[in-house]
Amino acid sequence: MSLTRKLSLTVALLTLFLALVAAVWSYLGSNHELEEVFDAELAQSARIVQGLVHHLSHDQPLGQLKDALEDSLQLPPGVDDPDDGDEALPNQLGHKYEKKIAFQIWAKDSTPLLSSPALTEQSDRPSPGYAWAESGGYQWRTFTLRDPETGLWILSGQREDIRSELSGELAMSNVLPLLIVLPVLLVLVVLAIRWTFRPLRQLERPIRNMAPERIHHLDEKQAPPEVHGLVSAVNGLLRRLDQALERERQFSADAAHELRTPLAALRLNLEEASEKSPGQFADLLASVDRMNHLVEQMLLLSRIDAGAPGEPQLDSISDIVAQAVADVAPVALRDNVELILDDRVDSDRVLCHSALIATLVRSLAANAIQYSPAGSEVTLQLTEKGADTCLRICDSGPGIAPEARERALQRFVRLDQRQGSGAGLGLAIANRIAELHGGRLVLEDRDDGRPGLCVRVMLPLTRL
Repeated sequence: MSLTRKLSLTVALLTLFLALVAAVWSYLGSNHELEEVFDAELAQSARIVQGLVHHLSHDQPLGQLKDALEDSLQLPPGVDDPDDGDEALPNQLGHKYEKKIAFQIWAKDSTPLLSSPALTEQSDRPSPGYAWAESGGYQWRTFTLRDPETGLWILSGQREDIRSELSGELAMSNVLPLLIVLPVLLVLVVLAIRWTFRPLRQLERPIRNMAPERIHHLDEKQAPPEVHGLVSAVNGLLRRLDQALERERQFSADAAHELRTPLAALRLNLEEASEKSPGQFADLLASVDRMNHLVEQMLLLSRIDAGAPGEPQLDSISDIVAQAVADVAPVALRDNVELILDDRVDSDRVLCHSALIATLVRSLAANAIQYSPAGSEVTLQLTEKGADTCLRICDSGPGIAPEARERALQRFVRLDQRQGSGAGLGLAIANRIAELHGGRLVLEDRDDGRPGLCVRVMLPLTRL
């Protein structure tokens, strides 16, 4: 798992967990605070009724007080109507929640004097403070107090379901914004982490595209301070690696150059000896020829690694390919392999390094001939795709497995030592030439499903 994904997942899970904890905490805390508010409202309502009864008891007898309070506590018409979705009564005469709020009054000897219609069951012996009671199939939260002058007991009550409904709605209204914002917060956190790690991805891109032939240092100015030391260490490693590769390339070039003279002398001596004994030194001559070919390829590769020779020149891509095919035609005739060139290019004049393009074509064509059986054919197709020139060379050999194709482009790699006599440099040379022209080389299967390998080279050549 990538560091970005792991950090995003960790932060998202922690944020989700903490948000859920905060939501539950907020919900429970809001519920508790609202229950406290409702209890305070009960106490206030009881004290209001207490003050009203205390005032009225001075002006009228207890019986008249009872009748007056009963008349005032009668619920307005429509309170008991079925719920039509509108909780406020017509003409603002009241509210349907009135039947969920109740009062009770007892005389000082605990004789019931008054009870709201909603609270039908009355306690026998009132006691001060908060309590729970049951009436009409509902639980009621009650608060009771005693008037010290009149000795009357006053109770105020609220139905538990209305308290739970209101407290739940109000608590949820506090939690809901957090739950709505949470997904947006998670998305923003992930985007912020990806944006924060963008400098690391910018450092990764040049390393991913770096090849042994074009090693370059990373830009330390783009590196965040947290990885500045790592980037400096990587640059040091790249510098030492480049020096090691340069020494290797120089050694290969020097060795190949030094081998040319003794190999030439050896071949001359073998030719003189073969004149006296024809056929006796044929195998040795073939081995020397292979060594000469290897030395020439190593020298060519060292020159290509040093960069394209000179400036690109205007030339005919068709003529370059045709001449390269003609150069390898004798090899094809010797091995009884038919060479077929299909040229579909219209724009003839291109800006390129003609010698390198010819080397690329010869190298790929020679490889195709080498691995094709006698009596088969090797096709070369030259086409245009947009601003690019596409050269596709297909043989009839055993082909290369898809998982081994990337390795086949490396230097001195021969996947099957039993076939061919090369040193594993042909594809590497062609690939390097394609890179010098800003192109790419791809190994793929034949379109007709037959055994064989196709090498497709895309060259963005400048046309006139």
